[in-house]
Amino acid sequence: MKTNKFKDTEHLWRVVLVFAAGIIVFVLVRAVLVPRSFGEYGHYRGNALTDIAAKPVVFAGHQACETCHSDILAVKKDGKHVGVNCEACHGALVAHAGDPGTIQPPKLDTAVLCVRCHQANAAKPKDFPQIDAQEHSSGLPCETCHQPHSPLKGLGAKP
Repeated sequence: MKTNKFKDTEHLWRVVLVFAAGIIVFVLVRAVLVPRSFGEYGHYRGNALTDIAAKPVVFAGHQACETCHSDILAVKKDGKHVGVNCEACHGALVAHAGDPGTIQPPKLDTAVLCVRCHQANAAKPKDFPQIDAQEHSSGLPCETCHQPHSPLKGLGAKP
């Protein structure tokens, strides 16, 4: 009498069909959700470059600022903020650079702005200037005592 090792293989075929159906569904969903240009430049969507290039330019770049504001550049070059570009604090200024007579950038609230970088935080390097804003100035604007472009050159600041 012959014994069939695989006499009840119906359950195995069901598992195979479920896996095959899963693979087919995965491929179809991937084809719908993943853009065609994905992977064109490594693990990136190739059309992203075109999409980004189509967006309007909003940053003028520090060279545009330094062309007109050479007096600020002279103060800044000797200060601690020499490596901080203008638009990091002042925001996007392409409109101002294009029409400086008409479009003026908003006045900055240094009590809020400076704390973005200088609020005490244990994760920051120990040699980075950090303050507890409430304890340090009781909410007064930093420019009351410090010159923002060269913070150590101020009324109450110590070099």
